[in-house]
Amino acid sequence: MKLLPVAPLLLLLLTALEARPKPAALKCRTGPLDIVFVIDSSRSVRPFEFETMRRFMTDIIGSLEVGPNATRVGVIQYSSQVQNIFSLKTFFTQADMERAINSIVPLAQGTMTGLAIQYAMNVAFSTQEGARPPHKGIPRIAIVVTDGRPQDRVTEVATQARNAGIEIYAVGIQRADMSSLRAMASPPLEEHVFLVESFELIQQFAKQFQDKLCGVDMCVEREHGCQHSCVSTPGSFYCECNPGYRLNVDGKTCSPIDACADGRHGCQHHCVSLRGSYSCRCRPGYYLSHNKKSCIMIDYCSFGNHSCQHECVSIPNGHYCRCRSGFTLQPDSKSCRATDLCNGVDHGCEFKCVSTDGSYHCVCPEGQQLQADGKTCNKCGAGHVDLVMVIDGSKSVRPQNFELVKQFVNRIVDLLEVSPQGTRVGLVQYSSRVRTEFPLNKYHSADEIKKAVMDVEYMEKGTMTGLALKHMVEHSFSELEGARPRSHNIPRIGLVFTDGRSQDDISEWARRAKESGIVMFAVGVGKAVEEELRAIASEPVEQHFSYSADFTTMTHLVENFSLNICPEEGKGETEIRSPCECEALVQFQTNTVAILQSLTEKNILWARSLAQMTARLEDLEKQIANKK
Repeated sequence: MKLLPVAPLLLLLLTALEARPKPAALKCRTGPLDIVFVIDSSRSVRPFEFETMRRFMTDIIGSLEVGPNATRVGVIQYSSQVQNIFSLKTFFTQADMERAINSIVPLAQGTMTGLAIQYAMNVAFSTQEGARPPHKGIPRIAIVVTDGRPQDRVTEVATQARNAGIEIYAVGIQRADMSSLRAMASPPLEEHVFLVESFELIQQFAKQFQDKLCGVDMCVEREHGCQHSCVSTPGSFYCECNPGYRLNVDGKTCSPIDACADGRHGCQHHCVSLRGSYSCRCRPGYYLSHNKKSCIMIDYCSFGNHSCQHECVSIPNGHYCRCRSGFTLQPDSKSCRATDLCNGVDHGCEFKCVSTDGSYHCVCPEGQQLQADGKTCNKCGAGHVDLVMVIDGSKSVRPQNFELVKQFVNRIVDLLEVSPQGTRVGLVQYSSRVRTEFPLNKYHSADEIKKAVMDVEYMEKGTMTGLALKHMVEHSFSELEGARPRSHNIPRIGLVFTDGRSQDDISEWARRAKESGIVMFAVGVGKAVEEELRAIASEPVEQHFSYSADFTTMTHLVENFSLNICPEEGKGETEIRSPCECEALVQFQTNTVAILQSLTEKNILWARSLAQMTARLEDLEKQIANKK
């Protein structure tokens, strides 16, 4: 490394020690330097001598062009220890540096000069403390100012500092040891060692020092060839590039830095280099998200102008219309039309396929039933029906009779082939209000239904039979609650069980039930009104209603159930039903008759026991009355 000429530095030293006023210092137009002052503040330095050191430093700084890209200055003081006053990165104006220098408080202890030089080499001239990297070629200069002999070894550590590229100037004042100064300084010693003994000597070197310090600006005096900018150094120069560019191997020309090339940009789609930086861009049909890296597809459907009849699907650079399942997109690419699935799929229907909006179903010819597979047809099965039983839970029934009604319901269930594809059973109880105990689609086995029946709680209160019929028509036989579509030819049967006169009108909803295709059976007990039972029952009435005076004499109800519920033509009013429906109703009626007969036999035995108990209670009451 080229050494800084001795005379200019000496000039500043002499100028700092000069007591009389002097003209304004001349600014040097030299290249950047990294200068660290290493100042002795041991107890041997008298206060006025330390003030001379302050003037020495401020005068040298005053003659330099300081700044982050020009000369940088740091100051450390030492005695028995080392103290950093400010580092090369702390201040970049002469005023800030002068204020810091004027506020130094001397340490006033020993003289550990070797320790101070080692601190300068390891810390003060590190890049962390603001020194420019060695490849920049910025000279590193240490100016050691001392007034005495070091109390530690300086030769070895000074050699290490010089080998590390630090140019050392040794300035001794009055009592300084010349051999120690020479051991510290860089060669040639005559240009790097100064012993100041009088003001006359300082004045002698003033002009020479200033001329040597203010060297030639090589960027001005020579053809540097730098593409962007030239930086002068003592006796040389180097080229620098503008931000966003890197210096080429020729040391003069510059090339743009491709920030996208290292692959660390994180852009989802495209990376665009921008003079040392980059930006992310998205492909057409996408926009950049808030993180400036990922891309989000533009939702063209959200603009609200797609005119799609069913669904709009966004794609990059546009959208398209899509129809729901079972529909076909029309030539206008917007409207949809139901697809005739019977012609477009292998429906598998044995007899006939019927298309509906987006779907299809199979039907069978008159007299045949659609099987559980929904495709094949067969003659009548095992009497499968949709059965809803409507039982009277009014106060007049009484708890013990209500239990008999539940047994009656379960005996019917025992004889049914209950399954989702076979017979379905629903139960409704009514009094002053109506309650669905379970709908047709609730349970799928006889055991489930029987358990649910036994868990039914007795309602008591009034007898609103008309309200119960309305509930059955509007809700119980709806497809929502499990009734199968009429196209499946599954008979719908309503069985009403009551023991008294209705407290509301039944005529309208009894008529509506039959008009809607429900085959109505009416079973009356006790105070049930025959006129109401007949109004509820389907035609022929005699085959669809029964009455008994009380729960214990229900035997004759069996006789009133006729097995022929499909009358022949010519015998009264002709009722047209399919053979399958008739067969299912016949089987249901047969099963019901058997259950009623079994329950009647049990009720007779129960009635006899009840009569005996009643007689004994009457005898007991008479005995008590006679004793009184």
